[in-house]
Amino acid sequence: MSNWINESTELTGTLVHLVPLGNEHFDALVQVAKDKRIWAHYTLDGSNPERLVLALNEGLAAQRNGTQFPFVIVEKSTGRIIGSTRLLELQPLHRKLEIGWTWLHPDYWGTAINLECKFLLLSFCFETLGTTRVQLRTDENNIRSRKAIEKIGARFEGILRHDLIRDDGTHRNSAYFSIIEPDWVQVRQALMEKIHIKAGL
Repeated sequence: MSNWINESTELTGTLVHLVPLGNEHFDALVQVAKDKRIWAHYTLDGSNPERLVLALNEGLAAQRNGTQFPFVIVEKSTGRIIGSTRLLELQPLHRKLEIGWTWLHPDYWGTAINLECKFLLLSFCFETLGTTRVQLRTDENNIRSRKAIEKIGARFEGILRHDLIRDDGTHRNSAYFSIIEPDWVQVRQALMEKIHIKAGL
């Protein structure tokens, strides 16, 4: 599969810089990921360094075969790595993909950081890649994440039962959301306003 996204793609905002994941970021991500609160609704426990490194290597392998593009989230004001996010389920034929595997250190929960990450990713998807659909999903019980997804303007589509299997063998039902091409102009404007208010810009 030819890669839809250039391997050197970087996305820069006012608060964050999204850079392609590399092996050189692993040590910093392992340190950031140690807080177990981050992983409460994930299928894996990324606070375990070995498990996180395995997942990061899987992301790099998926990037090479053109099915994912993982980023590291860097706080611009400090230069610190504070989390990670990915473009997943890349389907250039149908001009659609998923934004997911987004996690931040809890110190940044409830700030404008996630809003700007999503704004940068969505702008790239709709304005550079020309996507027609961007999907987001989370554990149906992850109310904080569901509210965050709704806050960016995504529309709830439903629950997919037994969508994923966790490392412990239990099933996860996922809440699915989407933003489609006709939504983008309105979503973009509303998201920009929310970022400015939240960040006090």
